Amino acid sequence: MESSFVTVGLPVALAVIMFGLGLSLTVEDFRRVAHNPRAIAIILGCQMLLLPVVAFGLTLAFDLGPYLAVGLMILAASPGGTTASVYSHLFRGDVALNVTLTAINSLLGLISLPIVVNLALAYFVDSDDSVGMQPTKLLQVFAVVLIPVLLGMLARHRRPDFAARADKPVRIVSIILLVGVVLGALLGEENAMDYLARVGVVTTLFCVASLTLGYFVPRLTGLTRAQSIASGFEVGIHNSTLAIAVALTALDNTEMAIAPAVYGILMFPLAALFGLAVRRSERRTMTPQSR
Repeated sequence: MESSFVTVGLPVALAVIMFGLGLSLTVEDFRRVAHNPRAIAIILGCQMLLLPVVAFGLTLAFDLGPYLAVGLMILAASPGGTTASVYSHLFRGDVALNVTLTAINSLLGLISLPIVVNLALAYFVDSDDSVGMQPTKLLQVFAVVLIPVLLGMLARHRRPDFAARADKPVRIVSIILLVGVVLGALLGEENAMDYLARVGVVTTLFCVASLTLGYFVPRLTGLTRAQSIASGFEVGIHNSTLAIAVALTALDNTEMAIAPAVYGILMFPLAALFGLAVRRSERRTMTPQSR
C-alpha cells in the first residue's frame, strides 16, 4: 500500500531530522513540560476523545461504506505521528511537549486503539474480529523519535556552539528532506490517483479538522502559542503507517488501509500549509504578553 519511499525513506529522513531537532532541546525543556500536566491532559483529550467523534461523523456524512469507514476510524484512533515533532520544530512549537506526547500517546494507544477499532468493526462490519497492538510497533516509534533526539541533546550539551550554528541549516535541511519524501511517495504509488478519488475529500477534511481542533482548543483553554502549535501538529498528524499495518496485518483487509494510505500522503502538504497559516496569523495578533 505504501511505497518503499515512505516505508524506508521516511524513517531514515526522520532519524536525521530528529537528531537536528535534539540540538534545540535541553533537559530543562522536559522539566518544564512535566511541571505542566494540564497541557498534556488537554491535548490528549483532543486526540483520544474528539478525533474519533469527528471521524465517525465524517463516515456517516460521506457514506463511505463499511470497510473504508473502519479504515478512517483506525486512522483516528492511531497515536500521533513522529513527524509532528519535525513540523513543530519548523514552525516554532514546543518540541519537548511533542516528544513527550508522542511517547505518552504511543503507550496509551496500546489500550485506546484496540477499543476504538473493535467498536468500529462491531458497528460498521458486525465482525467478531478483535485487534491487539504489536509491541514492536511501539518500539519502532520510540527508536525513531527518542534515540536521535537524545543524541542531538547530548551533542548540544557538549558542543552548545555547534548546536547554535546548526539551528538554521537544520531547519532548511528538514524542509528539503520532507519535500523529498512527499514527492517520492506521490511518484512511487501506482494507485495514488485512484485512492485519492475514493477518499481524498474525506481524509482532507479529517486532516484539516484534526489540525484545527488540535490548535484552537488548547489556545482557547489558555495554553501558550508554542504549546498550541505543538498540539496542532501532534493531534493533526497521525501515525498512518501504524494504521495501515493494523488494517493489512491484524485485519487482513486492503480496503481498510486505503484511507490511512491517502492520509499519509496528504497530511504532509496540509500540515505545512496549516503551519504557515498559523505563523502568519500569530504574527498579526501576537502581543508582548503572548510571546
